[in-house]
Amino acid sequence: MHGLHHHLSDDFAAAGLAGQLTPGRRAAFLLIDPARAYTDPASPLYAGVEAAAEVMRTLLGAARRAATPVVVTRVLHEFPTDGGLFARKVPATGRCFTPGNPWADYIEGLEPVSGECVVTKQYPSAFFGTALAATLTATGVDTLVIAGLSTSGCVRASALDALQHGFAPFVVADAVGDRDHDVHTSNLRDIDAKIGQVIDATTALTLIESAGATTDI
Repeated sequence: MHGLHHHLSDDFAAAGLAGQLTPGRRAAFLLIDPARAYTDPASPLYAGVEAAAEVMRTLLGAARRAATPVVVTRVLHEFPTDGGLFARKVPATGRCFTPGNPWADYIEGLEPVSGECVVTKQYPSAFFGTALAATLTATGVDTLVIAGLSTSGCVRASALDALQHGFAPFVVADAVGDRDHDVHTSNLRDIDAKIGQVIDATTALTLIESAGATTDI
């Protein structure tokens, strides 16, 4: 498997798929859908991502100490039509992310606090149908350190839309997770080749700690 990944990395580089992004002037920490649905074994969306959630807590704490802007997203389907075709394709979202459902609540230690930007969404991307891009632009953010759930779904969709809206996406490999390890790793490889930069928690901490906010978000 290691040889295969090495071959793919060489192939991507030779094909011109391995360009590098660098952080801009101001970064924010984007925490995507830290919902209990992914850590409660009784939930249909349980993904066994407790280790990733612990790294998320570390990064969130660092962002708060550094006064780095924090954005937390959540999925909420208040009406039967919320989520449209996405909810029909992934009906578990309708079972988990409804008002009052404890699976829709935040994972312990990952709840947003007063003054932090909370984005409620009905689709995978943090940008689709929300004001996130405008909010980030208005506060001078041009770089996102991305953590959350899940790698192949909302994390990948949000990283792609970040790129397309002009925000450099840095996805933290050990602070995202998925229900299948192979799906997780293959999506990280694709993100790194075509969408953004995949970094480890140590690099993420450096980015977060050097991105102290000058205005609120």
